[in-house]
Amino acid sequence: MTLQQLEYILAVYKTGHFMKAAELCQVTQPTLSAMIQKLEEELDCKIFDRSQHPIQATEMGEKIIRQAQIILYQANQLKEMLLKEKESVSGNLNLAIIPTIASYLLPRFIALFRNDYPDVSLKITEMRTETIIQKLKTAEIDMAILATPLNMPDLLEIPIYYEKFIASISPGESIYELKELSANNLPLEHLWVLEEGHCFRNQIFNFCDQMKVHNYMYEAGSIETLVKIVDINGGYTVIPELHVDSLTQEQKKNLRNIVQPEATREISIVIRDDYVREGLLNAVADSLKKIIPPHMLDSRLKKFAIKI
Repeated sequence: MTLQQLEYILAVYKTGHFMKAAELCQVTQPTLSAMIQKLEEELDCKIFDRSQHPIQATEMGEKIIRQAQIILYQANQLKEMLLKEKESVSGNLNLAIIPTIASYLLPRFIALFRNDYPDVSLKITEMRTETIIQKLKTAEIDMAILATPLNMPDLLEIPIYYEKFIASISPGESIYELKELSANNLPLEHLWVLEEGHCFRNQIFNFCDQMKVHNYMYEAGSIETLVKIVDINGGYTVIPELHVDSLTQEQKKNLRNIVQPEATREISIVIRDDYVREGLLNAVADSLKKIIPPHMLDSRLKKFAIKI
């Protein structure tokens, strides 16, 4: 039994004619007749007396039709409820974000979001990527902001912006004199990185497997700490583009672009593939668009609202 079959029997009941009912439902008359006959076989009951003109419902058919009207009404109510839920920007939002993004986005995001969407109860938690994925799959959080792609079929990724990696180099390093750096020729033995478990570490040119052979390495807990270590101890590190604004003018002199290839990371909002709250999703995206420099934003996000 389907809602479509119930719609067909109501159309016949209203018009008293199979051809007119088919026109009303925008299907062919044989299709409509076959679907109704299939329903009658499933229920083991004749719904219509086809010998009468106009066609009349049988006694049992009258009861079925009354119940069908109730079912279709409730189905339409459900659709309306879901539509309102999709468009709604209220209720609870449990958002997760990875640490290497949080410090750049959250201070302004919280202020903007609370001002623009006061009816949303916002909870934000910093988590590492593997924890976020687990909690998305178990529906413990609603959405997340993290580096992608994840390549997981049960999660949807909506790219928000693309961020370059930039090298911060001690003046004592031999590569300091270069105006640009090749991603393929950086000296790994002088590279300072984040501790194991940060996705940012894995994004830096897939260095992780190679770095295990080097002993000259302290694994810091934050990008800010990495920059300070380079300032005092030499070597170099790699930082995301949004971190540049937090550097002093002296520290900015130590920055070099990385080319051949240009190193970037994609930052996305990630949701479960059954997430329906489109209005809330766009509210988060719109707040992020006010924070991220325009040249970094995904081109589609600049032009279109998110549809799920």
